[in-house]
Amino acid sequence: MMSVGAPKGLPSSGQKPITEMIHPLSAVEEPLSPAPEVTVNAGGDKDTGLTNGTPVETSSPASVSSLFNRLQLDDDLDGDASTETRDLFVTVDDPKKHVSTMETYITYRVSTKTTRIEFDLPEYCVRRRYQDFDWLRIKLEDSQPTHLIPPLPEKFVMKGVVDRFSEEFVETRMKALDKFLKRVADHPVLSFNPHFNAFLTAKDLNKRQGLALLTKVGESVKYVAGGYKLRARPAEYASMGDYLDTFSGKLGTMDRIAQRIVKEQSEYLTELREYGTVYSSWAAVEEELQRPLEGVAGSVSTCCRALEDLSENISQDFLPVLREYVLYIESMKNVLRKRDQCQAEYEGRLEAAVLRRQEDRTPIPAEVEKCQDKVECFNADLKADWERWQRNKRQDFKQILTGMADKNISYYEKCQSAWESLITVLQDKQTDDKTRQGPFGRCFKALSSSL
Repeated sequence: MMSVGAPKGLPSSGQKPITEMIHPLSAVEEPLSPAPEVTVNAGGDKDTGLTNGTPVETSSPASVSSLFNRLQLDDDLDGDASTETRDLFVTVDDPKKHVSTMETYITYRVSTKTTRIEFDLPEYCVRRRYQDFDWLRIKLEDSQPTHLIPPLPEKFVMKGVVDRFSEEFVETRMKALDKFLKRVADHPVLSFNPHFNAFLTAKDLNKRQGLALLTKVGESVKYVAGGYKLRARPAEYASMGDYLDTFSGKLGTMDRIAQRIVKEQSEYLTELREYGTVYSSWAAVEEELQRPLEGVAGSVSTCCRALEDLSENISQDFLPVLREYVLYIESMKNVLRKRDQCQAEYEGRLEAAVLRRQEDRTPIPAEVEKCQDKVECFNADLKADWERWQRNKRQDFKQILTGMADKNISYYEKCQSAWESLITVLQDKQTDDKTRQGPFGRCFKALSSSL
């Protein structure tokens, strides 16, 4: 079975052998955007310039409860990725700000290393901005309608609340874009999409012309069910939909509570800093209590730094994963809707064909069988992507929950250590006071007074 956009000889991610099913959508060749521009100079070498003139550096569950049980944090999942032979590595880093008379924007370096024969060179390095990533995702959705496309971070932010050019925002977005490309690169079908190849290597993506061309495959799947209505979603896919609704509700609640925690921690941090400053100013005018007061100020300062690290973990590591999976859920629901449309078309055409056959014994037309093949293809690809999504989800949540536990342990250990050191200072102060109250202490005080 062949999936759309996959090279010849590459099996689909579906679970049926290639001998059992022919991918009905593979019969339609996709009209791709014009190939990336590659010019040849006088010496016969390819021009490897980039869009900004930078030279290329070459070198299935049955119920909602059973679905939720799949979230178990099993240690053996960590070895899944290492067992697969990877031949395509992509990273996003080095954000740069560009300012022109018309606009201000950020570009990111996209570096690729590969041994695949579909690439002319083993290494590429290009710069891309957010709208280039958005172009890629749209092209993947249009050309691979039976597959789950990883989500991008949201483009728009609330003005006055988040500065989209701040270092923190750019860093968070860069991590999300890097994860997006890595998920596509690890997919057995999406990673062979020619648009993905162009994104990683091309000097000119021809986005304006490419976006105007919806592929025949995407068009056929997107609008197949205009006159048909699905009777009932099969139990297996109904369970998927129920799971996504429940999971979405859980994530929404966690996101709201986590945002409140971050806000309260920020307010508490402000008060704590002011609280420490009071002890510092007090120590400057209270000679007898200077050491213990400075000790309190130091302990409070240590707690402030520890709280900053804890809050940063929630803002930059925990919340982005929650929001990514909220968007992931919407992408999965979109694929389920497309599958329903294919099934609705098949049921409608089959019912009409059966009625005609009863009337004049007309044989079942080939288009009905083709629709059935489409549904089976959709089911196979959807199940495979669902399993991959569940596996990635378990790994991601295991990582962020482990990180959260480590950060909380570190926070409380730092605070405990700071206050324990203060107790030592206070005990030393108490010993000094007792010494000063004895005979030697009175002599020392008298000597100090005479000086």
